[in-house]
Amino acid sequence: MKNSLVKARIFTLIALGILLYWFVIPAVLTHNVVELARIGKADEIPAISYKVWNHYQKGQYVSNTIPKDAVGDLKKMIEEDAELSVVTAPIWYVALEAPNYPKETFPEGIPVYYHFDGFSGDVHEMNTINHYIGMDPMERGAPYLRAIAPYALVFVALLMVYYILYDSKILDLLMLIPVFLPVIFIGFYAYWLYWFGHHMHSWGAFKIKPFMPTVFGDGKVAQFTTHSYPTTGFWLLLAISFFSLLAIISKRKARRAAAEAK
Repeated sequence: MKNSLVKARIFTLIALGILLYWFVIPAVLTHNVVELARIGKADEIPAISYKVWNHYQKGQYVSNTIPKDAVGDLKKMIEEDAELSVVTAPIWYVALEAPNYPKETFPEGIPVYYHFDGFSGDVHEMNTINHYIGMDPMERGAPYLRAIAPYALVFVALLMVYYILYDSKILDLLMLIPVFLPVIFIGFYAYWLYWFGHHMHSWGAFKIKPFMPTVFGDGKVAQFTTHSYPTTGFWLLLAISFFSLLAIISKRKARRAAAEAK
C-alpha cells in the first residue's frame, strides 16, 4: 500500500513539475504583457515579467521581421514596436505556404503557434492572409478562454498539490482534468477552427465558401497549402496526462490494498 501511495505522489509531482514550468509560471508571470505593450502601457509591466518573458522566449520561433538585436529582449522588442507573443509552451502550429512566400525567405512558410493563453509566430502576417479570404483575425478566437487560462492552469496545479497531500475519491475524479488536457485543447482548437471557417465575411478579396480548416495534417485553402500539427506543448500535455493517469491508478491500488488488509 505504501509503495503505491509513494508512486502516486511521485507521478503527480512529475506531472505538476511539467505543468508549473512550461505552463503555469510563464502564463501567470507574463500575464497581459502582450496586451499592455499593444495599448502603450508597457510601464505597467512588472520587472519580473521582463525576466520571465526573456527566459521562456529562448528557443521559440522568431519571425524574420523582428530586428535581430531585439530578439529575446522584451524591452527592446517593445521599443522597436516588434510583434510580441505569449511564451508558454506552444501546443499546436499551423503554417501556410504559397508562391508569394518563397522558401528562401520563408523556410517554414508563415507559421503561427497556438498556446493556452494566446498566440506566437507570424500572427500579423497570418491575419493579413485571413483578411484576404474574408476571415476574422486570430484574436477573435476564444478570447475568454485565453483570458482565464492562467487561472485555470493555477487551479489544475493546486488540484495536483491537494492530490499529493490528501486521499479522496473526489480528487480522483478531479484529477481526470489533467488526464484529459490534450483532448480538451484539441476540442476547443477544432471548435474555433470550425467557427472561423464558417464565419467568412464578404469583404474578402478572394471569395471562398464556408469550410472546415484542417485540424491535423495538410490541407489547401485557396492558393495556400496548410500544415497543422502538434508541437512541443502538446507532447508535454501528453506527459502530464500520462503521469496523472498513473497517479490515479497507483492511488486506487493503494486504496484497494488498504481495504483488503482490513
